Amino acid sequence: MQETSQQYIQRILGHIEGKDPLRVQRETPKKLQTLIKPLSKKQLTQRPEPGKWSIAEILAHLADAELVGGWRMRLILGNNGVSIQPFDQDVWAETFAYSLRDPAASLETFRVLRENNLAMLKALPKNLWDNYGMHQERGKETIAHIVRMFAGHDLNHLAQVEKITKANRSKRAA
Repeated sequence: MQETSQQYIQRILGHIEGKDPLRVQRETPKKLQTLIKPLSKKQLTQRPEPGKWSIAEILAHLADAELVGGWRMRLILGNNGVSIQPFDQDVWAETFAYSLRDPAASLETFRVLRENNLAMLKALPKNLWDNYGMHQERGKETIAHIVRMFAGHDLNHLAQVEKITKANRSKRAA
């Protein structure tokens, strides 16, 4: 059963409770690098089960999501109250062949985009953190909310990568 927009928001924000969202975002690229470093190309591209993304696909998704997030925040900052277009991550994964993307290149793209977005946020005056866009599925989203959502999104996908990595270690040990 597909989760509602409200359920998605609650699930993602649940990951970030009690944590500093900017710190989480700063640390994510390094954590991903550490997790994937010992893995082979086969381990990075193998799906943990049918219908679930491989680590390579998760990394490609994170790179594209960071691009979208950076665009959305800039759009909102330049036009407070602007409409925000959703995107279907599964359509993007298929259309942009996430399964064929180089995991190292995806991680590097994610890292550079994240660094750039964090630099923009660091320089942002506090009053602009209340600027918002109207997401067509999720409603009003301020810059502060988007920052929390992206940190929760990071933790969600880090947990998935950790789970796949542990399963790979278990297979090697067996």
